[in-house]
Amino acid sequence: MSAAVSAPCALARASAAAPRGVRGSPTRGLGARAWSRLSNVSRRRSDRVTRASIESDEPFPYPAMDRTAKTLTLQIGDSQVTIETGRIGRQANGAVMVTEGETVMYATICAGREVTADGGFVPLTVNYQERFSAVGKTAGGYRKRDGGVRENETLVGRLVDRPLRPMIPKGWAYDTQILQWVLSYDGVRSTDALAITAASAVAAISDVPLTKPVAGVRVGWLPGANEPLINPTCEQMKTSRLDLVLAGTEDAVMMIEGFGDFLTVDEMLYAIEKGHEAAASACRAIGAWALEVGREKKIDKMLIKPDGVDDAVANAVGKELATAMAIGPKQLRGAAVEKVRNIAMDALKDTYKASDVRLACGKIESQAIRDSIRLRNRRQDGRDTKTVRPITCEGGLLPRVHGSSLFTRGETQAIAVATLGGKADAQRTDGISDNEDRRFYLHYFFPPSSVGETGRMGPANRREVGHGNLAERALAPIIPSEADFPFTVRLESTITESNGSSSMATVCAGCLALQDAGVPITRKVAGIAMGLILGDVSKGEEPVVLTDILGSEDALGDMDFKIAGDADGLTAFQLDIKVEGITLPVMRTALESARVGLIHILGEMEKANPAPGGTMSKYAPQIRTLTVSKKYIGRVIGKGGEQIKSICEISKIDTIDISDDGVVVLSGGFGCDMDAAVAIVESLTVEPEIGKIYRGARVTKVLEFGAFVEVLPGIEGLCHVSELDVTRVNNPKDVVNEGDRIDVKLLETNERGQLKLSRREVLLDEGGEEVRAQVAAAKLAREDAREQRQGEIAADGQTE
Repeated sequence: MSAAVSAPCALARASAAAPRGVRGSPTRGLGARAWSRLSNVSRRRSDRVTRASIESDEPFPYPAMDRTAKTLTLQIGDSQVTIETGRIGRQANGAVMVTEGETVMYATICAGREVTADGGFVPLTVNYQERFSAVGKTAGGYRKRDGGVRENETLVGRLVDRPLRPMIPKGWAYDTQILQWVLSYDGVRSTDALAITAASAVAAISDVPLTKPVAGVRVGWLPGANEPLINPTCEQMKTSRLDLVLAGTEDAVMMIEGFGDFLTVDEMLYAIEKGHEAAASACRAIGAWALEVGREKKIDKMLIKPDGVDDAVANAVGKELATAMAIGPKQLRGAAVEKVRNIAMDALKDTYKASDVRLACGKIESQAIRDSIRLRNRRQDGRDTKTVRPITCEGGLLPRVHGSSLFTRGETQAIAVATLGGKADAQRTDGISDNEDRRFYLHYFFPPSSVGETGRMGPANRREVGHGNLAERALAPIIPSEADFPFTVRLESTITESNGSSSMATVCAGCLALQDAGVPITRKVAGIAMGLILGDVSKGEEPVVLTDILGSEDALGDMDFKIAGDADGLTAFQLDIKVEGITLPVMRTALESARVGLIHILGEMEKANPAPGGTMSKYAPQIRTLTVSKKYIGRVIGKGGEQIKSICEISKIDTIDISDDGVVVLSGGFGCDMDAAVAIVESLTVEPEIGKIYRGARVTKVLEFGAFVEVLPGIEGLCHVSELDVTRVNNPKDVVNEGDRIDVKLLETNERGQLKLSRREVLLDEGGEEVRAQVAAAKLAREDAREQRQGEIAADGQTE
């Protein structure tokens, strides 16, 4: 008998030979029938094991998996990144643990077993998640389980997807999923660039085909510095003029996304160059490591285009497709192209699959656009390569909103609405980083009607989140500081038509809406999208840069380069490259052309008719900021917040926010009495002045020795019975009662802050001759009474 089954058979023999009822026996306590059944089951299981071992080529029991860790260490800037595989996640197509400092990220890649695509696109999904436990926290709110996708996680997932997708050949038609979890986070550096590198590493060592590894790098630029920072810390990024995430292979840049404080073209290109040097070094190391520890790529699983399909389609409908692609209006062109595609599929249905014919049509469509641009300098809508589409702008589109605009560029159109609010309207963030509330944020809406289609409506999809974030970051540098403009600003962009770069239309419309809302922006910005048609290097063809691209030029071209800023600098830029070969000189040409386009667009925005209002709407909220002494913070708040509630009820304002250093921010909506609220707060924080007369002070309490009077909100003093009137008062209630309003003068304040008040002094100061006569008469009356009492005492003594 083989060694593979000796263990279970030995167990069966030992069990059969074991004496019944002996301590330590496996059958202790079992009856004869039970023992017989157990023996039969053991023999049958042993027989099955024996047959399985004979029929299978693999030994039994299975040998333990080799879980020896295989590691790679990368030096990226001042930080070391360690990538490990082989110890965790062995059942996935690939799994890595990536460590940077005390930040640990786990990444896996898995591919399905069934073909789900036609080879025209890669069915890739990237899911990135930050676990709250990574920083020793628990999710806020009712649900404590991690899993709901937050905005930042969506943005990082997109950053990972964009450079990696072009590196997986389109013939790979199996559902592929990359999962990433941040399991530990030290807060020193952000994780988005690290996530790109982790995803590339796990794809490189897996059996999923990958053309080349990519690596992600963050680049910053400190004020006054001559060199950019590679892989800067979060602390350094707080003051950085540039926030650039770059991904590339060892030979070329594949993706950039960055935001800056009006950087020059030279500064941006130099930062890209330095960032790519770091990324290229990491890519070379990952590629060599993958050859050593990775699995064999499943190249044999790739879909292969059938021979002759391109020629067959070109012969059948090549001219018709080229003619259809030259039609200007998007809807008419789309209908014509689809009609020709159907003709081709019907004509070749007996020879080729419809999916193969459609892919071949797409290749002809792409070539038709390229030939028209390169040979005739004519694009689908009739423009040359440098012309921006016609632009019209309107301000004050909507009557009741705080600010609005309509921006139209060719067949792309956006309605932007600006809404002002108080501190409570800021966007709160919940994540593993120490994020501050955002006082400026933008929401981007892309309904299916904008492209003449039906579709799902609901929460923002990944595209809407990404486009909105790009436009928000492009506009953020022109938002005034909180000290200059204490409002929270929310922008909405609703795309009503789309045929190319709706995110950059959002930047333009958003800038106009901010002006219409009366936001004192620091300068005006616009956005534009640039494209690229690469040439055949073997024929000496140069790349052609396209200004203000259409949707089809984005889909069928080689580059989508979105740029926002003004004539002097850039605020945002996003580059997606679909093929390798984009060089820094090509980028420079695109940026220079973009600068010319931005100047033109800003000029057209100046012609807006009607122009943006430039003043705050009467429907906008009101905000006032006051500074009070720290010792009065409690007085303004009141016991349990009673004073704040009282002020809000009286004045109809919405909120009162008080910082620890005494800054009071009052905010209220349309119709509130802000002046009344400010007056109450000021009265609560006024220092009582010795010698000042307080008019109409309210009597709060009357006692035997005097009355307590409230001279200022929450500030009371004692008016002694002797100070209530110019004449003698035996009972204070003969002069005042609770709730009465009287005028009093502050005589002094003792060391405990108690106030001594006098009504008598006010009467003396303001009563004139009549009061003085009353005082004199009262004095004479007192002297007469005293003399009379002394006489009576003397008379009583003589009698005795």
